[in-house]
Amino acid sequence: MNGFHEIRFPLDVGFGATGGPERRTDIVTLASGFEERNARWSDSRRSYDAGLGVRSFADLQRVLRFFEERRGRLYGFRFRDPFDHASCNTGSKIQATDQLIGTGDGETAVFTLKKTYGDDFAPYSRTIVKPVEGTVILALDGEETSSFQIDWSTGQVTFDESPDAGMSITAGFQFDVPVRFDTDKLEFSISAFEAGDLPSIPLVEIRL
Repeated sequence: MNGFHEIRFPLDVGFGATGGPERRTDIVTLASGFEERNARWSDSRRSYDAGLGVRSFADLQRVLRFFEERRGRLYGFRFRDPFDHASCNTGSKIQATDQLIGTGDGETAVFTLKKTYGDDFAPYSRTIVKPVEGTVILALDGEETSSFQIDWSTGQVTFDESPDAGMSITAGFQFDVPVRFDTDKLEFSISAFEAGDLPSIPLVEIRL
């Protein structure tokens, strides 16, 4: 199994990053002019460049230490997506009813955190595996509950008692993205940095 360190990339550097989700779609144009489209990935994959968040030599040195401790691409780590890191919209307060993560059947006690995008046509459900410790709140049929434990390294929620059949299970939370460096080589230049040429620090999401 590939290694993962439960440590977050420097927050202030990460919030200056660029990037977002990527999908892979095969498109074949038929002789009639119509298209056939096929999704190669069932889930999107996010990638980022954290170079824009580096604003000082101190930032460069912190990234350098972080890179060396991760051994380049070898070990994964947590990254706070500056655009999408909570169960609610940016600027809103997390609520226990933000996301539906399951429906009780009277037997199942373990559920995984999820975030759903869209609602009318083809909603996409994203599994959340790296919730931020201390931010998860849950509700059963809209009523907040504290009768659960959570594995902060996997996003799995275990209730003390299985929710009753038909009971809606909702959650609010903040989360990180599991990523790794997408390079084994970082190139820094003092003269280029002083001239405003920022380094490239590529990161890519990993599956766990």
